[in-house]
Amino acid sequence: MENTLEQIKNYTYQLLKNDTTGHSMDHIERVVAICKQILPTEPQADSFVVLAAAYLHDTIDDKLVEDEAAAAKELHSFLLSLAIDPKTCQEIMYIIQHLSFSKEIVSGKGSLSISGKIVQDADRIDALGAIGILRTAYFGGGKGHPIYDPSIQPVDYTTKKDYRRGSTVINHFYEKLFLLPERMNTSFGKKEALRRKTFMEKFLEEFYLESAPLENPTRETN
Repeated sequence: MENTLEQIKNYTYQLLKNDTTGHSMDHIERVVAICKQILPTEPQADSFVVLAAAYLHDTIDDKLVEDEAAAAKELHSFLLSLAIDPKTCQEIMYIIQHLSFSKEIVSGKGSLSISGKIVQDADRIDALGAIGILRTAYFGGGKGHPIYDPSIQPVDYTTKKDYRRGSTVINHFYEKLFLLPERMNTSFGKKEALRRKTFMEKFLEEFYLESAPLENPTRETN
């Protein structure tokens, strides 16, 4: 299966090598690496399905492709061309079509297999911590979102359209990122997500301190 995974990795690379949204191959490789950390703790999972889905999970994301249905059809054909059995292809496709946060907004938490839950946890872990802070700012800047505006309050999204529109970089912490730890599926995922969330909370403490207007300055600077 190693050769097949290498072909899958190359397929993803060709699609995402020029990505400028924070979903390029460095993100993919981190998600794969996190999956490899989780897999020994979840022996009932199918390691090939996990790693294949981890490599492919952003290749049909509607944030990144113009036609999600066409991208999914192309991906399914590619998987079948690798002589992967149809049932395994179907599971990989189901995982990558049902693991996103935006999907949960529309249809609620899906019934992923344990293999899918591992990929979902790994993807969400990479949205947290120091990496998560940088990716959030990078993506938000690319979309023209302000970093911070105290007049714009975080919201609870009920539609995918509103979620995709977004608000501010800092609001994204509250609108999505801080909600992820309680949505983790595995014990590894929950522990690591909470560790990273703690770091992000400390970051926000410093951010708000630096963002606050100076009061009663002790001296003037020339």
